[in-house]
Amino acid sequence: MEGHDGSGSAGELLARHREVLPNWLALYYDQPIELVRGEGARVWDGDGNEYLDFFGGIVTTISGHVVPRLVRALSEQAGKIAHSSTLYLIRPMVELAERLTGIAPIDLPVKAFFVGSGTEAVEAALLFATTWRRSNEIIALRNSYHGRSFGAIGITGNRGWSASSFSPLNVSYALSPYCYRCPLGLTYPACGVACAEDVRNVIETTTTGEPAAMIAEPIQGVGGFVTPPPEYFGIVKSILDEFGIPFIADEVQTGFGRTGEAFWGIEGYGVHPDAIVCAKGLGNGMAMGAVVSRADMMESLRANSISTFGGNPLASTYALANLDHIEENRLQENAYKVGNALYRGLKDLEDRFDVVGEVRGKGLMVGVEMVSDATSKAPSPEAVAKVMESCKEQGLLLGKGGLYGNVLRLSPPLSITEDDVARAIETLEVAFGEAATLGSP
Repeated sequence: MEGHDGSGSAGELLARHREVLPNWLALYYDQPIELVRGEGARVWDGDGNEYLDFFGGIVTTISGHVVPRLVRALSEQAGKIAHSSTLYLIRPMVELAERLTGIAPIDLPVKAFFVGSGTEAVEAALLFATTWRRSNEIIALRNSYHGRSFGAIGITGNRGWSASSFSPLNVSYALSPYCYRCPLGLTYPACGVACAEDVRNVIETTTTGEPAAMIAEPIQGVGGFVTPPPEYFGIVKSILDEFGIPFIADEVQTGFGRTGEAFWGIEGYGVHPDAIVCAKGLGNGMAMGAVVSRADMMESLRANSISTFGGNPLASTYALANLDHIEENRLQENAYKVGNALYRGLKDLEDRFDVVGEVRGKGLMVGVEMVSDATSKAPSPEAVAKVMESCKEQGLLLGKGGLYGNVLRLSPPLSITEDDVARAIETLEVAFGEAATLGSP
C-alpha cells in the first residue's frame, strides 16, 4: 500500500530509514508506523489507521495535535518573518520571557534564555551554574535522564541512555526516590524518606562541599515516571540550602500543567528552585526550550553569546499562543480531573492483574510498571512489548521507559476527555490480559 504522499509503504520507508539513519535511533513496534496526520488527541498513520495518542510525541503535544488557534498563530507569523536571530530585537521572545519569568516560582529578579530543545536548555543551565559557582561539580539523581548531548549525558543516571563515560563535569549521583524499588530496601513512609537524607552524605563525602548545583526531575521521565514521596524535595532543598548549593528543576516533561496539581511539577512539592529548564510542552511540538533562572546565575557569563534559533519569531509566537490556550481552556484543571480518573482506572487494573507491579504518577503523567509477578517484582520488558503491540492493534499509542524498559508511560494531551480515558482503560484491560499469558504453556 502506498504512503500518504504516494511514496511507498511504511515497510519501504523503514528500509530507507535504516539505510541513512543510525541504528541506535529507536523505533517503536515490530512494524514501525508513520504518523501523517493529527487532530486533538488522535493521530492517523500512512495506511489510514486511527489511534488515540497517549504518549503525545514523548510528553510534548500538551495542547493536542493541530490546534486551530495555534495553527493560525504559526501561519500568520510565517507570513511576516520566520527568523532574525537574537542579534535583533524579537518582540514575541521578549513577551514570552516576560510571561515565563512572571510565573516561575523563583526568587526575584528572574531572567529567561531561549534555545531549541530540552537538551540544549540543560546544557545552558549547566553552563550558567558552573560559571556562577566556579565549580564543575554537579549532583544528579540515579535513574535520571537529562538529554542526549555530551554534557547532558554526563549527568544522566541511567546507563541505558549514557552513551559515553566521558564528561566535562564531575558528577555525584544521589539515591533515586524510587519507592517501588527502594535501593535501601525500605518501605515508605516508615523509611523516613532516607533517600532524601542521602543528599547530605553525597555532598559531604563525594564533593568539595561547594558543587555548582543539583539538578533533578520532579518526576523522572525516561526513568519510568518515578514519582518521589511528597516530602522528598522539601528535605533535599533544605539540605542544599544549608550548603548554599543551587537547585535546578528539570521541568522538560513535568511543566505547563502536566501534573495537574500545579503549573510546574516542582511546585507540587512546595519548593522554589534557583533555575528551571523546560521545553516539550512549551512549544507543543515546535522546537523550543528555555532556561528560567535567578538573574545573578544567568548573568554570570563573561563572554559573548547568542542563540541563533532560540526564541525565533515562529517558535516564540507559537509558544505564547500555546500558553494562552492552556490557560484559557483550563487544561491544567482538566489534567487533574481526568488524570485522577485515569489513575483510578489503572489502579483497579493493578489490583486485578499480577503483571502490573505499580501504577504511579500525577495528573496526565502516569507510569505502569510491568513485572513477571507481583511478589518477585522481576522487571518484564516482554510484558511491555506485548501490551504496546496489543494496544497499537486496538488503536492506542503508549510510550515506554524505565531502567529495565519495563514501564509503560502515559502522557496524552491535557485536552483528553473522560471518554478517552475510559477507552484507554478498556484497551489496556485487554492488553494486560494478553500479557498475563506470557510464559504460560
